Amino acid sequence: MENKIREKLLQIERDKEVKILFAVESGSRAWGFASPDSDYDIRFIYKHEPDYYLSLWEKPDVIEFMTPDDLDGSGWDIAKALKLLAKSNAPLIEWLFSPVVYYQDEVFANTMRELAKDCFSPIATLHHYLGTTKNFMDVCEQEEVKLKSYFYALRTALAGKWIIENNTFPPVDFLELLPIAPQNIQDKVKELMTIKANQDEKYLHPKEVLITDYLRETVSFNQENAGTLKSGKKMSKELDEFFSGMII
Repeated sequence: MENKIREKLLQIERDKEVKILFAVESGSRAWGFASPDSDYDIRFIYKHEPDYYLSLWEKPDVIEFMTPDDLDGSGWDIAKALKLLAKSNAPLIEWLFSPVVYYQDEVFANTMRELAKDCFSPIATLHHYLGTTKNFMDVCEQEEVKLKSYFYALRTALAGKWIIENNTFPPVDFLELLPIAPQNIQDKVKELMTIKANQDEKYLHPKEVLITDYLRETVSFNQENAGTLKSGKKMSKELDEFFSGMII
């Protein structure tokens, strides 16, 4: 599948007349809890020729594709990516630290990761994860639950807790986040991970009260401690200089 993904990225470069700087896996396959039929969520950052950025008029800054063999691709222009990095955009930072990398310009990727550490805003990122957890709470309270919903809620709840306790961006790999949960939660989660790895995405699992109670508890903890967190650095000048250097 990796060869197909790289071939698709090369096709995008040709068809859209862009240069891809960075391409990774996002979603459940990067987080470590994919089902056998999970899509491949390919995320990438690209650039155009310098003249593209000289127009007065707004131009497209996103490229998306979906293939019959479950390749779900979404890419951001470098200018869009850097503007979002300035705001400590959590999905973008997750891309930068994904454990599954399909391609990277080493200079670009390493510089972006260093800039991400400076731009990281604990308070903004916590609110992103807190909002995502809350969006899944209603479905997690049902008598039958898609395991995907449990894992999305758990991952974002633990990511928020990680930020409060460590003041750093949380690991992308779910198993690296899991140790901050109590042992009984870890044991139950690993049991559910085994089930998910052998069931398709449509599988409905009986409600796990242990998990829903822990989710409510963690959401409350994250909300109560949000006020202790700070914002990230203002990096406008540094991002501008990096952008200029990359497109020339």
